[in-house]
Formats: sequence, C-alpha cells, structure tokens
Amino acid sequence: MRKTGMIALCIAGIILSYFTFLSAEKAFRSDLKLPQASVPKKEQYRLVLITKELETPFWDKVGIGALQQAEKEGTSIEIWGSYGNNEEEFLKKVEIAIQSKVDGIIVQGLDTKEFKDLTKVKAAFYGIPVITVANDVPKSESLRRTYVGSDQLLAGKMIAEQLIADMGATGDVALMYDSHHEYYQEQRLNGIREVLKEYPNIQTITVDTANTREQIIAATQEVLNEYPNVDGFIAVNATIVGPMIQEIGRRSQVAPYYLYSFDDGPESLSLLMQGKLDAMIEQSPVDMGKTSVELLIKWLDGDAVPLDMDGYLTDIKVLKAIDMR
Repeated sequence: MRKTGMIALCIAGIILSYFTFLSAEKAFRSDLKLPQASVPKKEQYRLVLITKELETPFWDKVGIGALQQAEKEGTSIEIWGSYGNNEEEFLKKVEIAIQSKVDGIIVQGLDTKEFKDLTKVKAAFYGIPVITVANDVPKSESLRRTYVGSDQLLAGKMIAEQLIADMGATGDVALMYDSHHEYYQEQRLNGIREVLKEYPNIQTITVDTANTREQIIAATQEVLNEYPNVDGFIAVNATIVGPMIQEIGRRSQVAPYYLYSFDDGPESLSLLMQGKLDAMIEQSPVDMGKTSVELLIKWLDGDAVPLDMDGYLTDIKVLKAIDMR
C-alpha cells in the first residue's frame, strides 16, 4: 500500500513537471509577440484667435481657415474678439487669453503701446507664443513669433497701379486713412506713394480721419468741399469705404470718381459687386487662418523653431468691378 502511494506520488510529480515545462517553454518562445506599448495621443493644445472685427466677411474667413486647420491637427481653437473695432474690449480679450495661460495666441495686430506691452511683457512672461495675422506690428517693437498675411507694401503699390491704369497719369487723389496710423496702413500708404511719386501730374490729398461713421462722412464732405475737382479716392483703411461712398453718392453720382480699397472692410465686397468700387485688393484670409494654426502647432511641437520673424506672406490680387459682372 505504501509502495502504491509512492508510485502515485511519483506519477503526479512527473505530470506536474511536464506541465510546468510546457508553460515555461511557451513563455520564452522566440516567436511570442509581446503586447505593444500604447501610442500616446498627440497633445491637444488650446489655441485662441482674437480679432477686433468679429462677424465681418474677411475675419469670418480667417476664422474658417483656423478652424479647418485646427480640426486637421487634432487640436482646439476658440475665436474671441469684439465688434465694431472696440479697441478696449479687444485688448481685454487678449489679456484674458494670457491670464488663462492658453498654449498659443493668433491675433489681429494692433499698433498701439497697450497691445505691444501685452505681447511683449505679459505673453512673454507666461511663455505664450503670439502670431499676428492679417495686420502686423513692427517686429522690433513686439515679441510676436511671426506674422501671417499680405505684403501690405505690395498691396499699396498694386492698388496705385490700378488707379493709374484706370485714371491715367493726371489727376487729384484723396488717400483716406484713420487717425490710429496703424502699421499696416502706413505700409499701404508707403506703397501707394512709392508708385504715385513717379507721376508728377498726380496730386495726392492725405485725409486723416477717425473711424466712426459720422467722422468719416464729415472728412469726405471736407474733401469734396475743398477739392471740388478731386478725381479719385483710395480708402487705405477699408472700414472707411462704406461711409465714404455713402457721402460721395449723396453729393453727386459715384460713377465719375475712381474709387479703390481693400477687402478687409465689412462693406468692401458688396460695394464692388454693386459697381460702386472700381477695384479692391483681394487677400487670402482662409489661407491666413490655416497657416497661422499650422505654424503655431509646429512651434509648440518644436518642429519649427524659430519661425521666420519676417513673416509668411499669403497671396493678393486686384479684383475689379468689371470682373464681377
């Protein structure tokens, strides 16, 4: 009996050893696939686009481009801003974005001390990259990472060349811009003047006005009163063009005048389609939005450090009223 028990115990030991061997062999087989390490999802950054001209055709397109690229990149972007060029509200939004410690800011450049202090001191303190879009500020006075938008000097040259092509080499032209003297306006003015200085029989009248509708109408009245033989108008700041043309139309027919502007005003495209503007510079706002987000993501990922401080220029072209018919 004792012998039988010993035999049974030996058999059980053999069986146990056999299954232990099989388990060990299976664990150490060279073709066994180890579980794959999980691939971490790309970090979702929090970006914000801030403009002082919400719900205008131009800035709506910038926002569309930014949202499309953010979706493609798998990140989030919010669109903030103010209505009707409310500078105080705009600056407050920029400060809130900085205090919220967002990962990156895309912003319509504003050439004021308050704006430059926010981007140069507060955003830099928190390490938040800032990209200006459509409207730049002097790069030497701001710590913005880069600019995405039109070559505004070239835009001024192109609109002046179109004026000459339509009007000829003789005439009086009013250059209408607002009293903020923003950097993008100065660039456009410099481009216009660079072309017109080659035509001694073209006289320019520089009209510096505030940007409320009533003040623009009053400035246009003054030009028409003091220069009854004026031949053309260029609205350097496109927000001027609506009330400017309204006053011209109230005083006389719009048709005899040569009228030009840019597409970043709320009324520019509709006035062009009505034939009240002869031509305007058409920019690429959707591309501006897309490129801004793309560059900001690259910077945050460390794939594009540093960005080109001179900026990334998007396409522009002259769009004429005759092309809209």
